[in-house]
Parts: sequence; C-alpha cells; structure tokens
Amino acid sequence: MARKTIEQRLGELEAQRSALKARLSKQERANDTRRKVLLGAFVLHRLESSNDGEFADRLREWLARHLPGFLTRANDKALFSDLIGKRANAAPTSTVAETAL
Repeated sequence: MARKTIEQRLGELEAQRSALKARLSKQERANDTRRKVLLGAFVLHRLESSNDGEFADRLREWLARHLPGFLTRANDKALFSDLIGKRANAAPTSTVAETAL
C-alpha cells in the first residue's frame, strides 16, 4: 500500500474543508429563511388574533407606512395588499415615535 504524499493529503483536506464550508453556508441560509418565516408568521398572528387591539392597529399602520417602501416587485406588493392597501405606491415616512414600535 503506497503512502499518500503530503500534497495529496493537503488536497483531500482542502476538498473536505470546501465541502464543510458549503454545508455550513447552506445551513446558515436555511436558518435565515426559517427565522424570516417564523417572524412573519408571528407578526401575522399578532395582527389576526391579538387581544390588544390598539397594538394590532399600530402595527397595521406601521406596516402600511413602511412595507410598500421595502417591497420592490408588484407581485410582492399584491401579496400584502390587505396590509398596505392604497398606500402601496406611497413613500414611507419615518418619525422618532415610529421607531418605538
């Protein structure tokens, strides 16, 4: 049985390193996507079933002001038309009080 050269072993280790980096990157993207989905589900849940009507109204108003500026594609805006309504083309405004939400 022939022994592997140092260069061969380094090449194998580099290939393993690349494979592990790719797996890590894939896992990080999956985690990021899951966080976004869960956060969105939480916000929608609070809007739909909140016992605090004032909070839900403030959240709905905040989304109506800022979501249109975040969404860039018409089909994305259509998905949120129930939240952004007529303000879909309005420019977002920002005040110090809004950042406290």
